Amino acid sequence: MIRLVASDIDGTLLQGDAKTLPEALFPLIRRLAQQGIAFCAASGRQYTSLRRLFAPVADEIYYLCENGAIVYGKGEAAPVLGKTAMDRALAEQLIGEIVARPECEVLISGANISYLMPKAQEVVTHIRDFTGNNIVLIHSPEEIQEEIIKVSAFCVPDTRKTEAELAPKWNRHFRGAVAGLQWLDFTLADKGVGIRTLCQSLNILPEEVMAFGDNFNDVPMLETVGHPVLMETAHPALLARFPVQCGNVPAFLENRFFKE
Repeated sequence: MIRLVASDIDGTLLQGDAKTLPEALFPLIRRLAQQGIAFCAASGRQYTSLRRLFAPVADEIYYLCENGAIVYGKGEAAPVLGKTAMDRALAEQLIGEIVARPECEVLISGANISYLMPKAQEVVTHIRDFTGNNIVLIHSPEEIQEEIIKVSAFCVPDTRKTEAELAPKWNRHFRGAVAGLQWLDFTLADKGVGIRTLCQSLNILPEEVMAFGDNFNDVPMLETVGHPVLMETAHPALLARFPVQCGNVPAFLENRFFKE
């Protein structure tokens, strides 16, 4: 029995350069709810960004944000169901190393603010206008007056060099994961931690969850749930690990739950 559906966003529900979710998804979420199946957006994105994407059903779903570092319940004034903060001194050291790399910009996540120390305007435009995050520009991480829950490197042209040089050191302290072509995320939590937090809050077993993902930061969630589904566009190494695959999440859900 499936009681919760969780889905990654970028590369999973949002394909290619799409900026808006498939319209077919929103009535599906409501139809799932009528069958007693909750829906959770599970993403590296910020809470505000996710609520904007899911505007037609924003108060009707759960949110696993910042790769599981913070989980929100339902409703306009949604409660925080769980938050996992990074060690402040270590996070600031990691931020310094990312800023020192000429190929990287840094994004520092609080509960619902993205803090940027931009070297170029392009990263500000991308995070504010394309991703839709609340942003604050800072000169130093010491200016941040809240807990840090995620530190991300935005890498040009891609994450390969940065991951090879940063991950071996920092994975001793945090969970590093490639979250897209140009994104390398570090958190103390992961999507597996986030989905277990949500399951505990809802009194649902992980075996009763279906989850969709496409990238390495989705692996902890896919390994945790009873019904993992991988996108057909995923890395070959992941395709070999997760045999149930799909090309379109709304179509998969329609066929799985509503096909006569």
